[in-house]
Amino acid sequence: MSRHSGHDYTPISCAVHSEYELAILHKQQLHLTWLDADNQQQTAYVIPVDIRTREHQEFLVADLPDKTRLEIRLDRISAKT
Repeated sequence: MSRHSGHDYTPISCAVHSEYELAILHKQQLHLTWLDADNQQQTAYVIPVDIRTREHQEFLVADLPDKTRLEIRLDRISAKT
């Protein structure tokens, strides 16, 4: 669970949101870089599964290659390829 309050959440652009939705639909592997709840930079290949909203924040639900499930706050993702 994220330690960040919803008050510091910055909504992402509709275009980027749509890109994540398409990746979910097509089960497209993404290479992401993001800051985790401890402000540590993480980089991994993931398969996006869903987008969830909780406490006025949006999260990308994704699986790592070993099937570990992650929830990554969308505004904490700094790079996507």
